[in-house]
Amino acid sequence: MNDPRRILTPAETADELAGTVFVHTGGRLDGAYRTDDFASAVELLDEVAAVADAMNHHPDVQLGWGRIAFELSSHDVGGVTSRDVDLARRIDALAAAQGATPGN
Repeated sequence: MNDPRRILTPAETADELAGTVFVHTGGRLDGAYRTDDFASAVELLDEVAAVADAMNHHPDVQLGWGRIAFELSSHDVGGVTSRDVDLARRIDALAAAQGATPGN
């Protein structure tokens, strides 16, 4: 699973994503969190942005009051790769450290 250019199936990502909020659907990984307010959702986004920039791999983000959602896909290869799984795990750890909870 370490080839960052190989598209992964949902079955291949299931174990890697266990314990995270991310689900492999429709050629992407989807995950959403609830936060206490808009400011804390933005704080989480700031932390994720720093990690994503360091990885040179950037999620699509939906941000709202007390809610943030991420869509991860390797657009250059047209699907989910090990880069997306790695970023999903990092996002989930950042969210947990900040006290964000799973949910839409």
